[in-house]
Parts: sequence; C-alpha cells; structure tokens
Amino acid sequence: MQNTGYIHHQNSQIASLLREIVFGMEDGMVSTLGSITGIAVGSRDHYTVILAGIVIIAVESISMGIGSFLSNRSQEEVDKRKLWEEEQEIQNSLVSEKSLLKKMYQKDGWPEHLAVAMSETAAQNPQLMLKEMALRELGVLPQKKPTSAKGGVYMFFAYVMGGAIPLFAYFIFDIDKAILISIAMTLAGLMILGAGTTKYTKQPALKSGLRMLMIGGTALAAGLAAGLLVKK
Repeated sequence: MQNTGYIHHQNSQIASLLREIVFGMEDGMVSTLGSITGIAVGSRDHYTVILAGIVIIAVESISMGIGSFLSNRSQEEVDKRKLWEEEQEIQNSLVSEKSLLKKMYQKDGWPEHLAVAMSETAAQNPQLMLKEMALRELGVLPQKKPTSAKGGVYMFFAYVMGGAIPLFAYFIFDIDKAILISIAMTLAGLMILGAGTTKYTKQPALKSGLRMLMIGGTALAAGLAAGLLVKK
C-alpha cells in the first residue's frame, strides 16, 4: 500500500501551487494589517479604514495574481525554449550529446560501464535522450504541466482571503476594539497558516507558526509606527 504521508507521494501540482497559496495569504494578511492599522491609528475614522482596506485588497490581489501568472509563464516559456534547443542539439550532434550524458552519469557516481550502457540506450530513443539531458543538464522537467494560470488564480483568491481577515473586525466593532481584534485575528491567522504548511513541509508546526507570526509582527510594527507619526 502506498504511503501517502511522505512528501514525494503528494501531487506535484499541489506542491508547486503551495507557494502561491502561502505567499498570497501571508501577503494579504500582513500588507492589509499593516496598512489599515496605521490608517486606523492615524485617522480614527471607520469609513476611511474600511475604504482603504477594500481598495488595498482589490488592487493588490489583482496585481499579485497577474504578477504570479506573468512570472511563472515567463519561466515556463524559458524552459520550453531550453527543451527545444536541447532537442535540436540532440538531432544535430547526437555523438557529442551522448558523450556529455555519459560524463554526467559518471559525475553522479555511476560506474563507467553502466554510464556507457545507459548513454547508449538513451541515444537510441530521442524522447528518452531529451528527458535525460533536460533533467541532468538543464534541470528542467520535460513533462511538467503548466501551472501559471492556475497559480495566478490561486494567488488572487489567497490574497483576498488573507486580506479579509484583518479587515473583518472593522465592519462589526468600534475603532478601538476593531484595532485590537484585527491584530489578534491576523496574528492567529498567520500562526495557523505557518503551522498548516507543515502538512507538506514536515517541519515542526510550532516553529513554522512562530516564524510566520514574527513576519506579521514586523509589518504590524511598521504600520503602527507610520500611523502614530501621522497622528502626531
């Protein structure tokens, strides 16, 4: 029976999208909390805080989603170009590519006779040769499915969800209570987010949670400092 508790048994797409989810939620919570806390302390006005929070979440979530899509798509296009160039090299210079593959096998620790046999076998199959050269020379997974579009969507919604956490309290409580509850909810959210990633990272939950909490505390301190300066 397959042990799905190990990281390498997890869906590779989930692993690749985990960064977008964590980055989006963390940035949504931290950026929104720092901004609206500073505005709340400086303005003491409910309407201003809520309006600013909604604008920040709307603009930043779209920006982060588009940025995620464009950066990941650019990387995918670069990898695609690398694979095409490698394919051309295999077609035009098979002997030299086979020799290079043999040397890479040997560098990895394979005995010479096995390195020769494996490189000879790979050279007889263009797809296998491309796969081996892509992995060992380029560090590219030739059959990896594109995730740029999905990553952008995940980033967008993760940022919205993260940003809604610190803003929520201002819709219900007066400004003084809202500031404290917003801070408490966001710091708790950061702690839970950090601990939640350990399902895939297999790191200590408390350590990951506290690390995320410290990041949020830094942004909160910056927002409070800015708000107090404006108020003065």
